[in-house]
Amino acid sequence: MLRPLRRGKTVVFTNGCFDLVHAGHLKVLEWAKRQGDILVVGLNSDASVRRLKGPRRPILPLADRAVLMAALKPVDYVTWFSEETPHALIRRLRPDILVKGGDWASDSIVGREFVKKVVRVPLLKGRSTSGIISTINRRYGSDGNSRAPSSAPSGVARASGTRLRRAEQAPEGPSPKRGRKQGLSLSSWERVG
Repeated sequence: MLRPLRRGKTVVFTNGCFDLVHAGHLKVLEWAKRQGDILVVGLNSDASVRRLKGPRRPILPLADRAVLMAALKPVDYVTWFSEETPHALIRRLRPDILVKGGDWASDSIVGREFVKKVVRVPLLKGRSTSGIISTINRRYGSDGNSRAPSSAPSGVARASGTRLRRAEQAPEGPSPKRGRKQGLSLSSWERVG
């Protein structure tokens, strides 16, 4: 499936919910990209996230998570899967290297039998989506009113102008579906510019 993209390049795969992207996620993605030439990220679908994390997740829908992930510098391709694990997707893609967070035991990493190498990345301590959600709940409560003074920075960061374009030879994921809000084919977007 990735044969047209390979041309002597090393393909790296990682996956996750990536619900609220944080510094820990970025560290894993940057580290994964350094392991090879092409980084493919598999996102859990909304239904898959709900099964894994509970009925109030994901916070961001798949279409939003896919666009955000594709805009990150280390990420070359984004695809998704509806199952609880990416086993079938990894079997179809056959990446060279599979990267997972250090919280996964080597023998429990799904798809390891389809790759040449499995790499575990040390996690950034204290960084997690669940932790962010807990902080928001503590500070703002369920009614949305602030419980503590804002610690927001005084400056505002400006987006870098990342654009998305349809990848001409993107890896195939499960049968393409359309994102609810933006009508994007989530199996074949890449960052350009």
